[in-house]
Order: sequence, then structure tokens, then C-alpha cells
Amino acid sequence: MNSSPLVHRTSDTQWQAVDDGGRVIGHGDLARRPDGRRFLSIDVWQDAAFAPLAAAMSAALPSPLHALVGEADTELDSRWQQAGFGFSRREWEYVVPTAPAQDAPLPAGVSLLPGTEADQELVRGLDRALREEIDAAAGWHTMPAEVVPRPEGTVLGDPSRYAVAVTEDGAHVGLVRVAVVPRRARIGLVAVLSGFQRRGIGRALLAHALASLHTAGIASARAEVDGTNLAAAALLDGFGAQRADGVVELVRH
Repeated sequence: MNSSPLVHRTSDTQWQAVDDGGRVIGHGDLARRPDGRRFLSIDVWQDAAFAPLAAAMSAALPSPLHALVGEADTELDSRWQQAGFGFSRREWEYVVPTAPAQDAPLPAGVSLLPGTEADQELVRGLDRALREEIDAAAGWHTMPAEVVPRPEGTVLGDPSRYAVAVTEDGAHVGLVRVAVVPRRARIGLVAVLSGFQRRGIGRALLAHALASLHTAGIASARAEVDGTNLAAAALLDGFGAQRADGVVELVRH
């Protein structure tokens, strides 16, 4: 009768499970998000390795711990549930065609600036203000992986990847950010300050980003939306977005 697999921590972020013959039959990894959350992932070649890996990692790390599971992967979801993880939130991934479907006019007195033309100090202030509003409302745990708190004063990255909504008096009130990797693009953030919402600014920002990607020869972009964010889902639907995949975030406290 085979004995239970042995689990060894091989580094600060990695574990291995070996059978009684010394063969590696699974491994676990820890990813630390910049917002402080710890995400575990486990890959096994023998089913018996999952539970010991999950137990060893959970015992070695402070709570809370998180894991991501594909919406349709009920078997993996069950394994994490048996390891003490419970449902936290659901996130949907959408594929958005970049060809502009319709006009998205800005309200009077508001214009869009490419990130390369915007005042970077004002953009950083807008970024902080948007993050504070989101944190006070839905909270950071509802944000996509790319949208994480940044240390005070950190630059926003490549200015060519974002655009800003600006009022006539120079106030920066909205932001769209795009991440581009080979052959695909991802909408990282579309956000407007609460005092300027429901005026079409978010729609105009998204239309601008999609049009820029289309001009660059990119046919579609992906975007993640928290399962409870009906406004964001409706915004994407207006541009012909199709739901592609879903992921469930689990947590162990």
C-alpha cells in the first residue's frame, strides 16, 4: 500500500510533493500580489498529491490565502473546497472587438488627452483619487489582477498606453489604461471620478482605447469584470463584447 506523498518546501514560494519512490508527483506555487494578497496554485500528476500540498502550504503561510479556479473546473474547485477554501468572488473575462461600433461623444467641456501629452503629476493624482474611491466602495478585492495599489509616487507605466479625460479648467477626471502583449491587448482600467460619472466619459475613454488598438492592427482586446459590476459589463456589452471565460476566486481565512 502506497504511503501518503511527502511535501518539501523547495524555496520561499515553491513546494514539491514526492511519492515513496522519490519521484516528484506535484508542485505548489505562491504568488504575492502587490496589494498584499497571497495566491496559491497547485499542479499534480497524481491526485493524492493535492491535499498534502494544500495542507502544507496553508500551514506554512499566514491567512488569508487565495486561489483561482476556472468557472467550469468543478473538480479543481472541489479540491480547494476540501482544503478549507471558500467562495470569495467571481470574475468574467470579455473579448471586445476593437473596431469602433458607434460614436461615443464626450460631454461639453471635456476632452481626451493621450498619456504622452498629459501632466504626469496630475495623472498620478487622478490615479490615487480613483483608487481611493474604488477602495471605499467595492474594494480592491474586486479589481482585476492588473489593477493593484501602487506605492506613493510610483509612475503609471508607459504613457502611450493610457488616455485621460480632462475638463476645461484642467481637472483630470477619468482614465483608461491598456496593456499590450504580443498579438493581444488587455483593458486594464476604465475609471471616472464619481462626480463626473453618468455623462458618457467612461464610454468615450473606452472607445478611444479600442480605436487606437484597431489602428495598431489589433483586432480585439480582453477585459476582466467582477461578477457584481453590472455597470462595467453593460459598458462592454455596448461595444459588442462577448463573455469568454469565468474565474472563481476562493479564499481561506
